[in-house]
Amino acid sequence: MTTASSKIADMRENYTAGTLRRSDLSEDPYMQFSNWFNDAVAAKIRDPNAMILSTIGSDGIPTARTILLKQLDSRTGFGFFTNYESRKGKELAANPVASGIFLWKELERQVHFKGNVEKLSKEESEAYFFSRPYASRIGAWVSRQSRFIENREWLVQRDDKFRKRFPDTGEADSVPLPEFWGGYRLIPSSFEFWQGQPSRLHDRFSYEKADDTPNWSIRRLSP
Repeated sequence: MTTASSKIADMRENYTAGTLRRSDLSEDPYMQFSNWFNDAVAAKIRDPNAMILSTIGSDGIPTARTILLKQLDSRTGFGFFTNYESRKGKELAANPVASGIFLWKELERQVHFKGNVEKLSKEESEAYFFSRPYASRIGAWVSRQSRFIENREWLVQRDDKFRKRFPDTGEADSVPLPEFWGGYRLIPSSFEFWQGQPSRLHDRFSYEKADDTPNWSIRRLSP
């Protein structure tokens, strides 16, 4: 009898989509990320802004989940939005550091980064919140994110409750920003760019922030 584990062990790919050389890299990791992100968008990859975010719990055990990147630049870092009372919100309040991973499998590319996390201002959170569709703004009020609930009907009833409380007038501010909801920015202190290669001889480069300078140190890593 063939077990699931033996089937998993037989799964492998020989990556041939491209190469990555030092001469290909921008000196700025944000620009390098933007170049790769634009490639993912051009390749019509579904949810190219999907990011695995890892935080650290009070028990010292990391927690990972997939979120959506909503802002990016070299000043604000990687911006995302969530319920402050969620598991990740509580973990970031206690330990404001995180790591993120983007995997664009179709391009055989991965980007990893880590650094400090800080909250966005209320004004920044409002600007994004009011740009969301009506149903998404209502959804922020409905969900008590990460908490146990009895059944789906509980969600449906709360959705109805808040739609009546905040009817859709067509105005962005018809649904106010909840006090428990807003944005964060992850400001990386290091990046790693990975390009799959045949025979597991993958191309990997790290960017490390040089002390007291705006420059980044770039080095090739062994696969």
